[in-house]
Amino acid sequence: MNGNIRKNVKAGQKVDIILKQDQRTGKLTQGIVKDILTNSANHPHGIKVRLESGLVGRISSILEND
Repeated sequence: MNGNIRKNVKAGQKVDIILKQDQRTGKLTQGIVKDILTNSANHPHGIKVRLESGLVGRISSILEND
């Protein structure tokens, strides 16, 4: 599912994100969405979220849909 559209993202979903420091390498970090930080309806680089682990990054892909 597309991680660039805010309405597709919900708290509790399992996602892959790209952390700020990993943008050059494209390294993915997996986790569960705690908070959605992007206010706009969509974002070309992915919706910014905070994971339950406290890490913040932009969604690359949504792995699980509730």
